[in-house]
This record gives sequence, C-alpha cells and structure tokens, in this order.
Amino acid sequence: MNIHEYQGKQIFREAGVPVPEGYPAFTVDEAVNVAEKIGTLPVMVKAQIHAGGRGKGGGVKIARSIEEVREHAQNILGMNLVTHQTGPGGKLVQRLLVESASNIASEFYAGIVLDRSLSKFCFMVSTEGGMEIEKVAEETPERIFKVWIEPGADLEPFQARQLAFALGMEGTQIRSAVKTFMNLWNVFRDKDCSLMEINPLIVTVENEVIAVDAKINFDGNALYKHSDIAEMQDLTEEEPSEVEAKKYNLNYIKLDGTVGCMVNGAGLAMGTMDIIKLYGGEPANFLDVGGVANAETVAHGFEIILSDPNVNAILINIFGGIVRCDRVAQGVIDAMGKIEVNVPVVVRLEGTNAKAARQLFADSPLEFIVANSLEDAAEKVVKASKGEI
Repeated sequence: MNIHEYQGKQIFREAGVPVPEGYPAFTVDEAVNVAEKIGTLPVMVKAQIHAGGRGKGGGVKIARSIEEVREHAQNILGMNLVTHQTGPGGKLVQRLLVESASNIASEFYAGIVLDRSLSKFCFMVSTEGGMEIEKVAEETPERIFKVWIEPGADLEPFQARQLAFALGMEGTQIRSAVKTFMNLWNVFRDKDCSLMEINPLIVTVENEVIAVDAKINFDGNALYKHSDIAEMQDLTEEEPSEVEAKKYNLNYIKLDGTVGCMVNGAGLAMGTMDIIKLYGGEPANFLDVGGVANAETVAHGFEIILSDPNVNAILINIFGGIVRCDRVAQGVIDAMGKIEVNVPVVVRLEGTNAKAARQLFADSPLEFIVANSLEDAAEKVVKASKGEI
C-alpha cells in the first residue's frame, strides 16, 4: 500500500525524523491558510499523487508570496499531472502539500528496500540526490553506497556512521545524519514497510539533515497490525478495478495486454501469463480466484476483467486440486448465464473431475473454446485475441 508524501512526513515527524513544517490542502483557500499558518516565506506548493517526478511535470512550485501560493495552488489542483511514473495518462491532482522551503546546502538520496537476492534489508545512500535512483544505478552504480541488515536484526550505529561518511558528511552533520538514519530504520521496521525513499535528503546551510521528501510503501499483508496506516489509503489513487476486486477477496492486478486471465493459484497465474507471452500475446491482468472458484466468484471475476476495454479474449485456467473441476465448470457456466460476456472464452481445466468438466462445457448452450492442454489454451486464446478464431 502506498501513501502520500504529507502522510509519510507525518510518520517521520512522530518518529523523530526532521522534516519541514507543512500541512495538506485540498482547496486553494486551504493552501493559502496553510501558508499563513507557517508564517514564513518562501513555501513549497507540492502536488500529492502516488508517483515520482512531480517537479519535472510541473507539480512542485516555490511561492515567495501569498499571491504566488494562491496562483500555484490554482494551477496545480485539478491538473492532470504526467510524469515518467504515471504513464501518458497522468494522474488527477486532488490534494497539495504546502510546506516551508529549506536552505539547501547539499542534496542526497536515502532508501531502504528488501534485497531479495540476499534475503536481507538494504539501506542505501547516494550523493546524487534529486536524480532518479534507477538512472544512477545504471550509469554510475559506484555512487550508491549500501549496508545490509539481517532479518531480525537492526541497523547498527556504526552502519549509520558508514552511511554518513559515504555522503561526505562531517562534524555535526554526522551526528544529525546518524540519528536520522536510525529513526528511518525504526519506521521501516516498526511499520512493516516494503520500501522507503527520501529523495532528496538534504543538509541545510545550518548543518541540519532534513527529509524534504517521503515515499513509503507498506506490506499489505501486515496492515491488519496497523489500522492507523490502513486508514491513510487513498482509494482515488488506486486502480478502480483493483479496488473492486478487493471487495470480493480476489487477487487482481491490471496490466496492459489484451488477454484476460482467470486462474486459481498465484503460481499458476504467473505461469499462465508467461505462456501467453510465449505464444505472442500480452496478458491484460493477473487474477487469482483462489481455492473457491464458485459461480459468484467467477461472475465477479468476469465483471472485473471485462471492465478493461482492452480485453479481447479471456483464458480460464483451473487446476483441480483442492477444488473440483466440474464444480468450477458449473460455476463458469452459471456465471456466463448471468452476465454478458462478449469476447471469446477459452477454458482449460486439469485435475480432479476434469473429464466431467469438459463434458459440462460440451453440453452447455453457451459458446466456449475448450483446450486440451495449457499450450493449446495459450495458442487458442492468443489467436482469439487477435480475431483469428
């Protein structure tokens, strides 16, 4: 789960991580009121969307007067902000962060992620603050310094000092940075974060280390422990079909292809997407209906898949282990009798009672394309998506 920058900074503030004074604003008048509440100029007016690159897209402005605060707020609120992370469609800006501007002497990058290749947490910093870290990693990887933290262990003070030294800090800067890095790790650990980025992390002319950015992602499987974090979710920033799927306990992720997928089991779903690509198609989604693929579940799955106008064909791929294939088949038939499905549907079922399931499809008055194997299913659904069947 993602949250906005202003929400991340509130978490940082409570954990003792220095951040600029700032508050969210949902209207132009609120933005002006916040600037007056801060009481010092200049202030930053920052678009709040779940994407990076906002400054390059025109979503971050400095205001040196109250009149400029109003002007920037009017221009940014309601704009369709396009960045390298939003894609060409962009995102509608519905809220702002107005915060005091900082006297920046140096800009750095700091981030914490799980390094799955080593099964350890990685705390990394770079002198290339303000740059896209992916670009730095590709072009100048030597400018990224990393320390690793074992699962169940903590960031040690000597590691925090190593991070500060790697950034060329000295004197009181080191003491400030060590405290900030330790507190950032505490947030990451205690809040079950999956990713944390501060870009930029700055040193001011007063030698203070301040987080002027806050990007935090949380492990959705741990949200049951953090009701306060779960309440921060902004559903307007989420893909509507994914939000709808969660209502029915369906594991759905929208993709950019034309072949809709309905599968039971995450591993089988990933394998299904792979083989669709192998046969020249592009999956339109990941959809794991879980172990209970009954008529109601399947019907909701169809509705969510068909809400994507790019879907030209659907592949239902079910392995009957825990769930019987004939039950799934009857669920699919019942579901298609209740909703309008106007694209070809290819079905592949293997496992318990697969033969009976295929007979149910054969006897149904509805039109199905029944496949004899996963390869056959992939080939047929790709052809159907291209209008060749």
